[in-house]
Amino acid sequence: MVAAEAAGAFRRTAIERSDQRISWDRSDQAFFASGACHILAWVCRDTYPDRTIEIAGIHLAGGWQVFHVYALWNGWAFDHSGWNPEPEFLAVNMAFEGHPLERVTIAESLAEFCEAHHSRTPDHYWQDPVPRARDYVSRYLPPWA
Repeated sequence: MVAAEAAGAFRRTAIERSDQRISWDRSDQAFFASGACHILAWVCRDTYPDRTIEIAGIHLAGGWQVFHVYALWNGWAFDHSGWNPEPEFLAVNMAFEGHPLERVTIAESLAEFCEAHHSRTPDHYWQDPVPRARDYVSRYLPPWA
């Protein structure tokens, strides 16, 4: 298990937000921490169809815009940091942001989420991020293994 790191530590620069090629060329961890976390979460869920993996997101308390998405199974969160206990994951992100956070369960499809939260669908990246996400998920042993 790798210690949870705040997603905000990997925020994209203005040029990374405006140029998909430059964003794509970041490290896998940076790419999936900021800019493609939602893709990673859905791929994680799809990788383990025999498990009840939920999709969750965090936003600033009182806000609505989800700024980080992760997969959730039995109290374990999966994101760019691998699998970590959800309380630890939330605490690290809240400490980094310096504001209370709220967790929300995301019940809609990836396409619906992307539309509602102004996030990119897989076909709007420089290359297809799904194979990259599958490879990334495979690097981390799930907590039930």
